Amino acid sequence: MPSNKSFKIKQKLAKKAKQNRPIPHWIRFRTDNTIRYNAKRRHWRRTKLGTLVVE
Repeated sequence: MPSNKSFKIKQKLAKKAKQNRPIPHWIRFRTDNTIRYNAKRRHWRRTKLGTLVVE
């Protein structure tokens, strides 16, 4: 990944970074513990973003 990124790519990377977090605890109480974890969690080394970052 180059250090000079286009603004569009940087925005997409920022969105993916924000999405990559555990679910809030209050959602567990609200959903009666049917949602236990974030199934879309992504590890930076194991799962890559794919064609998103191709310029």
